[in-house]
Amino acid sequence: MRKALLRWIINAIAVYAAIALIEGIWAEGGWSVYFVVALLLGLVNALIAPIFKLLTCPLIILSLGLFTLIVNGLMLWLTGSFARALGVGFQVDGFGPAFWGALVISVVSFGLSVLTGVNKDDDDR
Repeated sequence: MRKALLRWIINAIAVYAAIALIEGIWAEGGWSVYFVVALLLGLVNALIAPIFKLLTCPLIILSLGLFTLIVNGLMLWLTGSFARALGVGFQVDGFGPAFWGALVISVVSFGLSVLTGVNKDDDDR
C-alpha cells in the first residue's frame, strides 16, 4: 500500500512538471487536480494502453519501440479528454503537447522512482 501511495505522489509530481514545462498542457485547481490527473492517467495506462499497444504491436516492433512514445502521448491526450469530461480542470491542447508532456512525465517519474527506490524489490529485508 505504501508503494502504491508513493507511486501516486511521484506521478502527481511528474504531471506537475509536465504542466510547468510544456506549453499547451494546463490545469486549474492546484495539487488536488494533479492527484486526480495522476489517478486518471494511471487508470488509462492500466486499462486502455495495453490494448492499444497490442493492436499497434507491429508498428512498435518496426520502429524498434519508438512508437511507444506515440502511444504514451495518445494516452495523455485521452486522459485530458477524460478529465475535461469529468469536470477536472486539466486540458491538453493537442497531440504535440501530449507527446512532449508524456515524455516529461516518463522521465520525471522514472527519475523520482530511482531516487526513492520505489521499484526496488522487498527481498533484501
